[in-house]
Amino acid sequence: MNARGTAEDRHVPVLRDRILELLAPALEQPGSVMVDATLGMGGHSESVLEHCPNARVLGIDRDREALTLAGERLARFGDRFTPIHAVYDELPQILVEQGLSSVSAVLLDLGVSSLQLDEQERGFAYRHDAPLDMRMDQTSGMTAADVLNTYSLTDLVRILHDYGEERFAKRVATAVVRERGREPFTSSARLVELLRSMIPAASQKSGGHPGKRTFQALRIEVNAELQALESVLPAAVDALAVGGRIAVLSYHSLEDRLSKRVLTAGARSSTPVGLPVELPEHAAYLRLLTRGAEEPSAEEISVNPRAASARLRAAERVRASKGGRT
Repeated sequence: MNARGTAEDRHVPVLRDRILELLAPALEQPGSVMVDATLGMGGHSESVLEHCPNARVLGIDRDREALTLAGERLARFGDRFTPIHAVYDELPQILVEQGLSSVSAVLLDLGVSSLQLDEQERGFAYRHDAPLDMRMDQTSGMTAADVLNTYSLTDLVRILHDYGEERFAKRVATAVVRERGREPFTSSARLVELLRSMIPAASQKSGGHPGKRTFQALRIEVNAELQALESVLPAAVDALAVGGRIAVLSYHSLEDRLSKRVLTAGARSSTPVGLPVELPEHAAYLRLLTRGAEEPSAEEISVNPRAASARLRAAERVRASKGGRT
């Protein structure tokens, strides 16, 4: 057993039952394949494998420790589960390597995982002092410290504003540039101290912990999360067989906005204005399964506070050719 506990002990999958309800109808036939594009510690995949006996799961994650823990959790399902170390925007290549032209379901549970938040030394959590790393795959790429210590003032303002939705982005970025000139940033505690001093007390009182938005922005930048999401969403829809389903679980407005845009575009006709009839190639290729973005119940949030910001959207593929999608 892993010294820090099993995946079952450490992970509460958000909206597990609702996601199963949405995806299960696409996983009834023998040979059905679900891609869990953000495997984490495998809670959603475990639910699917337990309740959909004809399905198998490809579990993708860039975090090697998550793959190990999920592999232990799902070992009892044998060859019905295949772990894959990759970033989810590599989905088209992965399907080719697996000999698949289409799949029955895709799940994207976005953002930082419970594993990453709970391991203090990885630097994702602003409530603990730790090295400013924040890489989901610790074997490659720049760290959060690299971003803070090398990015220009303009780029720091951009990521804090765009990815963190930080109202005081310029004030914070200016302070970071000033302070790194004295000593490079290495630990989260020093960054949090700076944020407490730069963000007005009234905003801290109404907007939560002063580190929340900056840490989110750094994590998204370090892991290129939005670029990967922009790539994988249309690729995931393309991968669905007719009758296949996709579910996207977002944790902040930027992610939800992207998923809404892709899914609602697919659910609309692209027939040019003025044509008297809808051409088949312009008909909607998706059917929305959720009305807007669904949220966890108050009961679930009380049990798992990390679910509070979750928003779920889902859709079903209703025809093979997307035709007029741009």
